[in-house]
Amino acid sequence: MLTSARNQLTGTVSAIKTGAVNDEIEMTLSNGHALIATVTHSSVENLNLHQGGEAIAFIKAPWVILTAADSGLRFSARNQFNGTIKTIVTGAINSEVTVEIDPALTLVSVITKESVTGLGLQVGNAVTALVKASSIVLATRG
Repeated sequence: MLTSARNQLTGTVSAIKTGAVNDEIEMTLSNGHALIATVTHSSVENLNLHQGGEAIAFIKAPWVILTAADSGLRFSARNQFNGTIKTIVTGAINSEVTVEIDPALTLVSVITKESVTGLGLQVGNAVTALVKASSIVLATRG
């Protein structure tokens, strides 16, 4: 499947917490990491999401926020992945930063060139990639 979302993570739905409007979907990724997405209840029904079923999470690179791993801050983002910067591609305005969470999982973030400089980001730095649960789009096959 071709999409413009740089981050496509496949996993198994491990839990669904039903709400009046939105449902919280917990996925277990192939490497064992948990990923939480918040989608409408009608989307859960339309996609036939169910515990034990496969789902694909799409996360656009600009939706991945980076912070220094040792910032000492607590964040409201439900998905927090510690990793190491593997590559930085610097553009005139934005930079693309690839973070290796583990050998089976990388996340790509697009942040401003100014943010890369301001945070002192370099290849090999430890960072935390933050993804809000509401910034994840889910899909199923078939």
